Amino acid sequence: MDVRQLQVLRELGELGSVKAVAEAMMVTPSAVSQQLTLLQRSAGVPLTRKEGRNLVLTDAGQVLADAGGAVIRAMADAHAAIGGYHDDPAGTVSVSAFHSAGQAIFGRLAGRLAATETDDGGTDPSGPGTSGVPRLRLADEDVPQQGFPALTARYDIVLAHRMAHSEDWPTDRILVLPLAEEPFDVALPAGHPLAAKASLTPSDVAGESWVSSRPGYSPADVLAAVAAVASRAPHIAHRVNDYATVAAVVAGSGVLGLLPRHTAAAAALSQGVVLRPLEGIATRRRIDMLIRPENARRQAVQRVAQLLREVVDELVSAPG
Repeated sequence: MDVRQLQVLRELGELGSVKAVAEAMMVTPSAVSQQLTLLQRSAGVPLTRKEGRNLVLTDAGQVLADAGGAVIRAMADAHAAIGGYHDDPAGTVSVSAFHSAGQAIFGRLAGRLAATETDDGGTDPSGPGTSGVPRLRLADEDVPQQGFPALTARYDIVLAHRMAHSEDWPTDRILVLPLAEEPFDVALPAGHPLAAKASLTPSDVAGESWVSSRPGYSPADVLAAVAAVASRAPHIAHRVNDYATVAAVVAGSGVLGLLPRHTAAAAALSQGVVLRPLEGIATRRRIDMLIRPENARRQAVQRVAQLLREVVDELVSAPG
């Protein structure tokens, strides 16, 4: 039995004829009769009986109609509640990002929301409030590319990255909103001889020692491409995923690293590390927002997604 069948039974108890129910529900009499037949088959007991020209409910039918009325009211309340949830501009929005994106974006996003909250006369965007500004819940999650889609089960918005030539996200299950394309640059100590060059090629850098990421992450993929083009396996001295640490190791030990140009620029500058573009291979990764379709309907999620787009646009277009 389903809610539609219960509604038909309930209306029949009120109106007394299949024709009247059909007119009230704007369906055909045969459709009403079909729903009653399916419901009676599911219930396993007679639910209606003929009384003159009218079709009335049996005792069992009346009990089920009364129970169905409660179900219908509960469903109406549930639809109203979910409608309010979708339409609430101040709802809580959980956002996860890989580490470098979190470092570069989370502070800007929270600051943008805080400024909006102040303009609206509200309070802290990370805590309870009654203004029309979303409340943020931020988390950093750095996983291999294939692990990002699963994070949408835990977060409203997932900032994910993948190399531009790699497998697409599963768009049959999640909504993908592109944010930016970001190249990986070679990170060098300022005094390194290669720092004098405006750009570098795989043959320039293949013989150097490196700090790279663990396998399955973008820097390791780029370095594998360097090895393939130069026909020479690089010497990987260290494996570090955190880009601030990579910049510190490059500055301190003289090895080379790979850093994303926009989201790790601050880490490079803080360590006195210079970045040089790498020519001749694909070094770009895509940064995307991954959102489940049901979450994308929420007004608060749409607001945060738009602010994220603005923040990333500013980050990518910043001089230097």
